[in-house]
Amino acid sequence: MLGVRRVSVWCHRRGFRSASSGHHVADQQSNPLLTTGTQDARQLHTTSPKNDKKLNQPVVANQMPRPGGIPSFMRLPIQKDTEGLDACFVGVPLDIGCSNRSGTRFGPRYLRCESPQRPVNQGTGVNPFLTHNVADIGDVFINLYNLPEACRNIREQYQSIISKKCIPLTMGGDHTISYPILQAMKVWEGGLLLNTSWEKGCWIPIGHGTPFKRAFTMRGLLDCSRVIQIGLRGTGYSSDDCNIGRSLGFRVVGAQECWYKSLEPLMAEVREQMGEGPVYLSFDIDAIDPCYCPGTGTPEVGGLTSIQALEIVRGCRGLNLVGCDLVEVSPPYDVAGMTAGTGAHLLFEMLCVLPGPRHCE
Repeated sequence: MLGVRRVSVWCHRRGFRSASSGHHVADQQSNPLLTTGTQDARQLHTTSPKNDKKLNQPVVANQMPRPGGIPSFMRLPIQKDTEGLDACFVGVPLDIGCSNRSGTRFGPRYLRCESPQRPVNQGTGVNPFLTHNVADIGDVFINLYNLPEACRNIREQYQSIISKKCIPLTMGGDHTISYPILQAMKVWEGGLLLNTSWEKGCWIPIGHGTPFKRAFTMRGLLDCSRVIQIGLRGTGYSSDDCNIGRSLGFRVVGAQECWYKSLEPLMAEVREQMGEGPVYLSFDIDAIDPCYCPGTGTPEVGGLTSIQALEIVRGCRGLNLVGCDLVEVSPPYDVAGMTAGTGAHLLFEMLCVLPGPRHCE
């Protein structure tokens, strides 16, 4: 987790050189306490149950065959803005910040195509569409020929997205996108939860290996005592690369520390460290081992399992999540939609753990 000023961040991705931008979150409201299982009750940034209006629902198979229909995320209604929404799925088709294999510009499109089409999470019993109004608001416009300009495009459009206190669930795009998103959230009080693996190229001023390093260098964005990075691994430029995050005050949990074990105890520690402050979750798909998710630009062996990825996201229940992203899905290198399918299901899991009332079937 990375912590922005008065904010927490948890990074689960290929590297921790990306300690760049931080993000501040929407104002906290007076909200009910949420208690889930062994998790502590927490005052959460949320809205009340929407019993007084009709909530958007995904199109299910008895309404349209699963291969049919317009491929929005989960075949949810498509909306141009965030008016009336509690959360939204939004794409950022960027890959000009990649240091190795490009292709993540196609990530949002394939994540939508592989998204689940049933509303109930049978693992947790949650149906988020009975308590949250959700829509797909399409993709943000970006300049694919100029990375700094693309970051400005993202930042400005996200300021509009979050202005109505809608929680964005972002489909990347390479990991560069976390930097301008956090900049947009700087005007709020927020946190960053980043799921990291191994980020290379810290020397690059801006790119998919440096978003959280950039956040660190911008004063007031990250609360480094509340930054956690999980799943870091891979080769480096020097033997000291693995200590970069630690030198900035982050908590770093390497991939080898996660081998052969459940991550539920770790997530209990994460919830304790994050406390009640706003949190942003950034999940790099290459935190997961390439045997599960080969479709990414910089695969590294020895990563997390798909089960551990679920434990991490589900373990965020009870945190005051103000935004999430799923990045680095590169369809040209995918096999039978494995990576896009895993990423899409993790995005749905993120929706299921957003703060607010939750309805269990």
